[in-house]
Amino acid sequence: MAHKKGQGSTRNGRDSQPKYRGIKRHDGMIIPCGTIIVRQTGTQYHPGAGVGLGRDYTLFALRDGVVKFERRRNRRQVSVYAVEA
Repeated sequence: MAHKKGQGSTRNGRDSQPKYRGIKRHDGMIIPCGTIIVRQTGTQYHPGAGVGLGRDYTLFALRDGVVKFERRRNRRQVSVYAVEA
C-alpha cells in the first residue's frame, strides 16, 4: 500500500494572456495623432472622419483633435474632429 500520493497529471494550468480590449479614449477627449481610441475584435465601432482601422480592428487617430462617438447609418462610429483654437 502506497504511503505517498501518485504524481498524476493535471488538466488545468493553461490560461491565455489578457488582451486589454475596450474603449481607451472617451467622447470629448482631446488626443494627439496616433492615439489608440478603441481595441476590439471585429468592428463593433467603425472608423469615421480622422480615424484609421488597424488590421486587428484597432481604431486610432489620424489627426490631432476631439474624439466623437456617433451613430451613422445605424452603426456606431468614432470620429476625430480638429479643435477650434
